Amino acid sequence: MKLDRLLLKQLRAATRSLWRAGPAAPGVAVQQAMKNAAAMQRAAQRQMRDFTPPPPAAPTPRERVPGSFVDGYHVNAAGRREYKLYVPASYTGAAAPLLVMLHGCTQDPEDFANGTQMNALAEEIGCLVLYPAQSQGANASRCWNWFNAVDQRRDEGEPSIIAGMTQAIMASHAVDPGQVYVAGLSAGGAMATIMGTLYPDLYAAVGVHSGLPFASADDLPSALAAMKGDFRRGQPAGQPLPIIVFHGDRDTTVHPANGEELVAQGARHLTGAGTAEPGRVPDGHAYTRTLYPAADGTLQAEHWLVHGAGHAWFGGNARGSYTDGKGPDASREMMRFFRTRR
Repeated sequence: MKLDRLLLKQLRAATRSLWRAGPAAPGVAVQQAMKNAAAMQRAAQRQMRDFTPPPPAAPTPRERVPGSFVDGYHVNAAGRREYKLYVPASYTGAAAPLLVMLHGCTQDPEDFANGTQMNALAEEIGCLVLYPAQSQGANASRCWNWFNAVDQRRDEGEPSIIAGMTQAIMASHAVDPGQVYVAGLSAGGAMATIMGTLYPDLYAAVGVHSGLPFASADDLPSALAAMKGDFRRGQPAGQPLPIIVFHGDRDTTVHPANGEELVAQGARHLTGAGTAEPGRVPDGHAYTRTLYPAADGTLQAEHWLVHGAGHAWFGGNARGSYTDGKGPDASREMMRFFRTRR
């Protein structure tokens, strides 16, 4: 199991660190590390049993859209990551919005594009979509490393690579700098929060689907705890983050309390309570949509709690993994929210 190899890798790194720290009872320290690893392994196995993602339909062809879906890569001192960039056929060379989409664990850009159908939506509105790809060398399960301290700091680690990649696309294409957004699913949602928090000068708003708050963990054990709802409640510095959040109230992989905290942080400067609006998708999920407007009437935060739903992209297509076609349409609603930030 890929997660098993990741845990073993983390354990080996922790053990080497303990030995380097000095001669003070290394045997006891290693025994304690083994005990912690066993506990983490059991917790991870329980989480994997709780949710088995629906397999994508076989085969999973590229989303049939008329634009170009091109490969590229970005490299800096922190490392190299591949990406795919969707340029819609409706792109004329005039300044266009740019959306950065961060996939979840075990996914890749093409899978994520197929599942979210974001390229088809981008074709409608003339938006460029950038899909950074996590490498298996950086994480065995291709999860973005949102729980590492170095990957929670500006101009370091994976945030520096994603921000650099974003800026490179802005330099090579006509992009409206006021309409650059970032969104993600699960681990990608947690990393999207990090990107929006660290780079408010680059990203105008953030979309988080089934993700976690900023700096909610700083290592693997605290990451597993955060996914269960026992996360660190820090107050990010700087301006509150314009954010739209989707979470299922039956999500057993990432506890729904994470979504509530994300919205609370994004709307922390507002004095009024949010306005809840119940709704239901025809032949689909019921949901509660809560709006948090700023004093000027623009939406600062928006929370979609989808009832009876688990850990999957709502309104997605089964040609991609981790999707739930019963709605609501998370992709379309995110784009609608982003465009209110113009």
